Amino acid sequence: MTPSEFFEAYQGVVSGSIAAGMIGININVANMIAAIFTACGQDIACVHESSLGHLHIELTADGNAVYASMVLPSLIIGTVGGGTALPQQQECLALMGCAGPGKVRRLAEIIAGACLALDLSTLAAIAGGQFATSHEKLGRNRPVDFL
Repeated sequence: MTPSEFFEAYQGVVSGSIAAGMIGININVANMIAAIFTACGQDIACVHESSLGHLHIELTADGNAVYASMVLPSLIIGTVGGGTALPQQQECLALMGCAGPGKVRRLAEIIAGACLALDLSTLAAIAGGQFATSHEKLGRNRPVDFL
């Protein structure tokens, strides 16, 4: 797809977010926040407020590319104490270079980058017509009878 088509899809997300009364404009931030919080020993109760995200996309001056950013103004995270001391969570933080004091900004950047990547990927799938098609193909919209 072209940068203009991608940007047009983003404008649809913005309009839909405003119409739905969302605080912040994003597509999938809560999913990524919940996953990283679980893996890194963060307080799961803070997923709600930490998921206030603002996806911003604009066309570059020449219209040949897009600029994208993600702002997470209420991200509540830590790299010391609580669940971060659990063995697997400590290992996950260490793998990312985020274990221990003074590493919280790095963790915040990683989380914001992952949220941005997921939103861009989801937006591309929606704009390119693959989002609904893939859900249909994988049967995610079909009721199950075994519950």
